[in-house]
Amino acid sequence: MGVTTLAPSSADDPAVYQQVALVDLLDRVLATGVVITGDITLAIADVDLVRISLRALVASVGALVPPDPARLP
Repeated sequence: MGVTTLAPSSADDPAVYQQVALVDLLDRVLATGVVITGDITLAIADVDLVRISLRALVASVGALVPPDPARLP
């Protein structure tokens, strides 16, 4: 019988489980932005009465607005 080796996966990489400080995570989210979505449905006796779809964009202003070329040095 031959020996079979498995290719390493990202789950085997200890760097994947690296702890991240809350400040670093917040900095990444504000730098790139994140969209939070959700749906709420109010139903009685399996009859949908009200459906609300929510979307929120969380980002810093600098991530959304391109820099003004006139203000660059």
